[in-house]
Amino acid sequence: MPRRTPRTALDRQRTPRRFPKFLGAASICALIAALLSPLTQAVAADSTTALAANDYCGGQCSDILPPGQNGNATLAQILLNQAFGIQPDHAEDQLGPYNNLASGAATLTDAKINDFFNDASFGVASDQVASSTAPGGRTDVTIVRDKKTGVPHITGTTRYGTEYGAGYAAAQDRLWLMDVFRHVGRGQLTSFAGGASSNQGLEQEFWRNAPYTEADLQTQIDNAIANNGARGQQALADANAYIDGINAYIDASDSGRYFPGEYVLTGHKDSITNAGTIDHFKITDLVALASVIGSLFGSGGGGEVNNAISLLAAQSKYGVTEGTKVWESFRERNDPEAVLTVHNGESFPYASKPDTAQGEALPDAGSVTQEPLVYDRTGSAATATATGASATAAATTLTSAKRGMSNALVVSGKYTASGHPIAVFGPQTGYFAPQLLMLQEIQGPGLSARGASFAGLSMYVELGRGQDYSWSATTSGQDIIDTYAVELCQDDYHYLYHGACTAMDKVERTNSWKPTTADGTAAGSYRMQVYRTKYGPVEYRATVGGKKVAYTTLRSSYMHEADSIIGFQMLNDPDYVKSPGTFQSAVQHINYTFNWFYADSSHTAYYNSGDNPVRAAGVDAEFPVWAQAAYEWRNWDPTTNTASYTPPSAHPNSIDQDYYISWNNKQAKDYTTAPWGDGSVHRGNLLEDRVKKLVAAGGVTRSSLTKAMADAALADLRAEDVLPKLLKVINSSTVTDTTAAAAVTKLSDWVTAGAKRKETSAGSKAYANADAIRILDAWWPLLVKAEFEPGLGTDLYTAFSNNLPIDESPSAAHGPTGAHAGSSFQYGWWSYVDKDIRAVLGESVQGGLSQKYCGGGTLSACRDALISTLKTAAGLTAAQVYPGDDQCSAGDQWCADSIVQRTLGGIKHGRITWQNRPTYQQVVEYTSHR
Repeated sequence: MPRRTPRTALDRQRTPRRFPKFLGAASICALIAALLSPLTQAVAADSTTALAANDYCGGQCSDILPPGQNGNATLAQILLNQAFGIQPDHAEDQLGPYNNLASGAATLTDAKINDFFNDASFGVASDQVASSTAPGGRTDVTIVRDKKTGVPHITGTTRYGTEYGAGYAAAQDRLWLMDVFRHVGRGQLTSFAGGASSNQGLEQEFWRNAPYTEADLQTQIDNAIANNGARGQQALADANAYIDGINAYIDASDSGRYFPGEYVLTGHKDSITNAGTIDHFKITDLVALASVIGSLFGSGGGGEVNNAISLLAAQSKYGVTEGTKVWESFRERNDPEAVLTVHNGESFPYASKPDTAQGEALPDAGSVTQEPLVYDRTGSAATATATGASATAAATTLTSAKRGMSNALVVSGKYTASGHPIAVFGPQTGYFAPQLLMLQEIQGPGLSARGASFAGLSMYVELGRGQDYSWSATTSGQDIIDTYAVELCQDDYHYLYHGACTAMDKVERTNSWKPTTADGTAAGSYRMQVYRTKYGPVEYRATVGGKKVAYTTLRSSYMHEADSIIGFQMLNDPDYVKSPGTFQSAVQHINYTFNWFYADSSHTAYYNSGDNPVRAAGVDAEFPVWAQAAYEWRNWDPTTNTASYTPPSAHPNSIDQDYYISWNNKQAKDYTTAPWGDGSVHRGNLLEDRVKKLVAAGGVTRSSLTKAMADAALADLRAEDVLPKLLKVINSSTVTDTTAAAAVTKLSDWVTAGAKRKETSAGSKAYANADAIRILDAWWPLLVKAEFEPGLGTDLYTAFSNNLPIDESPSAAHGPTGAHAGSSFQYGWWSYVDKDIRAVLGESVQGGLSQKYCGGGTLSACRDALISTLKTAAGLTAAQVYPGDDQCSAGDQWCADSIVQRTLGGIKHGRITWQNRPTYQQVVEYTSHR
């Protein structure tokens, strides 16, 4: 029987309403007994695997990926989990170590690193082999799983067999999740998994961005293969072998009746007769999956219409010249105080403000309407909850403030104790059950890697290590999406393309659902509809100079979701990546917007990937432009959506800089990214300040760099970098109000203590300096409004807030996972507050705002506004600041911040304390090189 994790290990929390109380305890026990009788998966356990000889890390590579490797559960296991909290083997055994770093980092040493991480060495020691399987009875591949974590170590003697094993292992660990996301990518989740409002929002969010037909998906495969020679053909062969492995597991688990229990709970399979089917995977499913991942993490840009709206609001208030100046100061395209990843002063101009903008198509004031996506709602699709989910999905899709997540700390060997580079890096992909990523080791002809891949795309390791090098990525966010104004003709569904009136292409999805055991949402249905043009899907309607237009969004990776497979193939090929230069060459083949980092025993490297289109002279990437030949991307072919792209040398890149940090901050001087907020205060500063200090002292170790990351992971950016300046204003005169004075004392004490959101002791579920944290959480939105709205006016303040959210505290609902997502402080007005307060104090400010806002620019009035809002904030109770949700009762501060593994299946896990750190993370230091 699966082991049970003691309740003392993790705070067990049942996620309400996920699975209704459909069975009484007695019937659960009876059903479990019946379900345990079918055959379980056959496992051979007599094989041993020696530690790999091709591992040059010397036991100094580690990784972690919560909650656990095993993301599949039979119906019996799901029911045991629901009723008694019993966890399947390896379902959450990485969650405890991950959680414990928050309290254990202070005493971390190199010898203790694997108390909080896994040993990521190649191979499995013979006494650590838990099982050895020959998938599908094949003789050319073996899947060995280790005892500690259950990670699959796939070793093949043929390329086909190796990839077949990778597909089989992926299905063993993530079949249900893979099935969910191939339906998300096709905009068909509700018909597959149920009509919960969250499912509706998820499929709408991604299908709006990538409304592909089946023919579109196949075309992307055909083009990617045709354009990449022998590597393209190898990628196709690898993908087909991978799919064969997935389908072999589907067949085996179906006949053996150990398939994921969610198929029963959602009505696809019958638990008694085994009637029903689990559809085989096909190669277009991989493109559908890739479109979801690329859209979520690697598609920088967009937001041009919102930019235009805020520019018009600024010009309306201040006039065109001054209003433009105000807008540019808040936009911070190239703020001189911004923290940079390439910090040696090298310039990489991209998407810069033109001297004289050409082709701008700004909307007439008040004319913009968002293009509807959902039509013909019936039943539960017509509820207020459902329509609210649609609105949130649309806002998430259309903003430039995409949740980038992920961080990296990389130090050159010149500054380490050993003389070898050290890296601590990984992606923040949210927290799910099962996790979107999965671990594996893959060894076969032309393949040698261990690390994480997105479920269903694990024919190659996407983030991880090779024989003598490791690599990782963070989301970069440079602008590869432009908005075009297509002039309408004949009616609302025809547009001018190079002077010819051309019909828009309508693509539709009709979804319906009914209640199931897993999702009791009442029956409902709707139709999603997108109009596509040669310039991309229609997102808005408006008038420009009185002419009716549709605003479309054109993404350089649109219809190219499969292209990046070549870059990942190269990263897994030990005969290709042998140096920093070959690493950079490999990631140049990845068209998603990522920052890539590399470390081996002697070198470090960085490269910013993405197909950056070459824009026409004078086009300002910040705003919509006319859909006319003069303003199109250079050499753009609408049939294939290809164009001229900036050369690799124009992308921020570097080899052997003293150190690199990245937390979705600005990449380099003059390299403008699409999201707002790259100013004087950014969460990247939390890493920059710590790593810079370590490098200055020298002798950096794996543990000291990990401690720097972990310390930043508990820091409140507002408290560390902005609050001291706010307190300086308040303390410019004696605070006589007793309420304000008490609040100032609490806040000052918190700053002195380090400005962390940290438990009083491990597992206490209560923060040290809890009152100060509550006060700042309540005060921040109040002080920002009091500081800026009087000067900007309500309309412009609201417009700027739509460009850049005011706050992103740990307890805020944000990002693709909503609240309890860990990642925090990516977007907010901290730089604006910092620059404005420093200006009011008379301090030096580079790249300041166009005017002073707090108190109209006078210190005394600014102080009055801050004290007034501080008093209001101090008077708010914990229940008012943390109102509670489906996870937490009102007033529970720790719970409001806590990280929840959001259920995408039937297994639930406990909450863990807040940390702002990568979901999958590596700690590496190589000792030698081939």
